[in-house]
Amino acid sequence: MAIAPKRKPAKAAAKPKRGANELHIFKGLDGVTVDETAISKVMPETNSLTYRGYAVQDLCAACSFEEVAYLLWNGELPDKKQLAAFKRDERKRRELSKDHMAVIRKFPKSAHPMDTIRTSVSYLGTTEVAWGGEPPANDRRRAMDLLAKIPTMIAADYRLRKGKRVIAPRGDLSISENFLNMCFGSVPPREVVRAFDISLILYAEHSFNASTFASRVITSTRADMYSAVVGGIGALKGPLHGGANEAVMHMLLEIGTPKKAEAWLRRAFKTKRVVMGFGHRVYKWGDSRVPTMRNCLEDLAAWKGDRTWIEIEDVLENIMVTEKAIHPNLDYPAGPAYYLMGFDIDMYTPIFVMSRITGWTAHIMEQDSANRLIRPLSAYSGVAQRDIIPVAKR
Repeated sequence: MAIAPKRKPAKAAAKPKRGANELHIFKGLDGVTVDETAISKVMPETNSLTYRGYAVQDLCAACSFEEVAYLLWNGELPDKKQLAAFKRDERKRRELSKDHMAVIRKFPKSAHPMDTIRTSVSYLGTTEVAWGGEPPANDRRRAMDLLAKIPTMIAADYRLRKGKRVIAPRGDLSISENFLNMCFGSVPPREVVRAFDISLILYAEHSFNASTFASRVITSTRADMYSAVVGGIGALKGPLHGGANEAVMHMLLEIGTPKKAEAWLRRAFKTKRVVMGFGHRVYKWGDSRVPTMRNCLEDLAAWKGDRTWIEIEDVLENIMVTEKAIHPNLDYPAGPAYYLMGFDIDMYTPIFVMSRITGWTAHIMEQDSANRLIRPLSAYSGVAQRDIIPVAKR
């Protein structure tokens, strides 16, 4: 066999000239403003996340998740009549078709719930032909369908993976009550329902986060809402985004007891291990959602009679804040809160989906209303243009 001649070495990429016109790259789009939105903002004066101008902690204190969903889609909180109509519309859409349930029953029991909810939403998108740029009423209907059906999709898969009977949705319960009932077979005590509802409010929206931006990029191509939501779910799955709440609980279980917390953290520092649940690119002085969720965690710990996870977190937080000046984010109290409620850890991010569907769809509709294809540029770092050498001469 003949030995092929050696390839000629590639020319080195031309180095950009330094000077006034030198290109500056913002890795991860850090600090880049790509568009405007009227949906949410972290107010720099108060360091508070706001939805349509309302501080999220105030919404948690005064409103239900349904009211917040209405707010995100409509720009204002509903009055009694509007809220009643909103609830009626949502509740009548909760049931899944027999064909849809048949698809869910075929999912492998070993599949991660984020993969099953992604596929389940994608199946819903096959039941109609949809495109971006349609009349707003069409996407409003689809958004309501997704809000109503996603909890049923998640709960049905949850029960089937455990070999249990699927529990049908009920029309006399709130979104939170209904979901908890579909998962556990009964509506838990008031403090559990309220803590769960508050978690949905806190997770509902967060401006141009990774999954929301992914959804807006897909929408900008004039793809349909289902495609954009499936893209959002895919982005949310990652441990650097939505999957962080799962990672927090795995970390706490690994630590095990409050007595081991400091030694575990010191080892993490030495080995440069990422400590999950800390830090956020947007907040300068700590995540404004944390105190509200921490109060819920305290209530759940009292209800369960178990402060183990709170005590571990207190040790970690004290050291991280005082020595590293890094504050916890929402995932830090949310992970153990869901654990105390009785959810399997791999359910945490799907719960995030049933909350964030409100924010995603609000952004999808906002993007669609004044659309421009999102197509950023890139700085090329490969070899310079070159000629092809025929295969016989290589």
